[in-house]
Amino acid sequence: MTAPPATPTGPTDPTGRPSPADRLSPADGFDFHSPFDRSGTGSSKWARAGEPGVIPMGLADMDLPGPPAVARALARRARHRAYGYTVCDPSGRLLVADWYRARHGVEVDPDWVLLLPCGPRTALRVLLETVLSETIRPETVRPDAAPPHPPVLFPTPEWGGFAGVCRAARVPYRELPLPAGPDGYRLPDGPLPGPAAAVLLSSPHNPSGRVWPADGLRALAGRAAEAGALLVSDEVHGDLTHPGHVHPVAVTTVDPAHRHRVVTLNSVGKTFNCSGIPSAFALVPDPALRARFGEALAGYGLWEGGLVEQTVQHAALREGGPWLDALLAHLAAARTRLTDRLGPAVRSAPQASYLLWLDAAALGLPPAAARRALLERCGLEASAGGDFGPGGHGSLRLNYALPGSVLDTVLARLGRLDAGPATRP
Repeated sequence: MTAPPATPTGPTDPTGRPSPADRLSPADGFDFHSPFDRSGTGSSKWARAGEPGVIPMGLADMDLPGPPAVARALARRARHRAYGYTVCDPSGRLLVADWYRARHGVEVDPDWVLLLPCGPRTALRVLLETVLSETIRPETVRPDAAPPHPPVLFPTPEWGGFAGVCRAARVPYRELPLPAGPDGYRLPDGPLPGPAAAVLLSSPHNPSGRVWPADGLRALAGRAAEAGALLVSDEVHGDLTHPGHVHPVAVTTVDPAHRHRVVTLNSVGKTFNCSGIPSAFALVPDPALRARFGEALAGYGLWEGGLVEQTVQHAALREGGPWLDALLAHLAAARTRLTDRLGPAVRSAPQASYLLWLDAAALGLPPAAARRALLERCGLEASAGGDFGPGGHGSLRLNYALPGSVLDTVLARLGRLDAGPATRP
């Protein structure tokens, strides 16, 4: 699971070393250039590689060392051998509110915050069950029939977890094609089909890294309200907005009249590369929905707080800012190197996160088997576009959150695409 050694082939300074734009030295405290050894850690991302020498770029997981502050906090807490049940530290809600004020310039009421000892996907599943239980009129349910759930709506292409959660909950869903323009995808226009239980949205967009404009988000919240739906904005990539772009936090961006019908889900997992420790926080302005959501979570044994989860959340939100700033500079440089190399194959220039959405045909790959072809020709593993719904067919998603030295290797291997369809040795 160790990234292969590489000789830098990217931009260099006069000494022959990688350029400062592409790396940070260990003296700066954060080394995002050197290979990061993940062997022996049970990495699911590297398990996808399948064979030695393959560089996995499919799973949305960074091959970069996490924040030192989180490592210190975990080590410090582990030394105290009290590992029993914990209660929720209410200061965590203030930390979340302070984070949104400092990073996004918006005011989040601490009372809106639920601190969850589970990942965002689990939180979404329970939230949908909470909402659906309220949209069914008991008098319409026949004893011999399944409850008539109104559908859940979400755009396509879109993170496949939305469809997976709906299928697991046996909830009908409908995928709405995202219109595309010269600047990338746009949010759906016109009225939404209703009635609907919820509208789900990844913001920023997964897989393209598009930051949705604030006015589009406000309009979508209004259309969701007209359809009788709750707008659920999954913002786990929202803190990874690249320099020059502003992420609109759904609950503070929408019209105040619609705020009670909006929920934002977020987590330190993607932001600080600690998704292996499941945690999340939900911003739920409607106090009645917040209470019902909390009760539904408790029914699954999920209460606010958690020993390890709180340790990580507090350290990341209190002390992780400098690491995140350095990470964003590294990601922006990596994005530029890849988009310059791949040119028109990039369907939408990323504005956030570390995901690149590519047109397989423009890469010279067969659209129906692009993932396999990229693996065979270049030794690079990607996510197949079909994993993101009907709108994703013929596309690939690459994760470029890699050390600078490994990105050099990736760029060199992509050169094999110019040589035609020969199979890699």
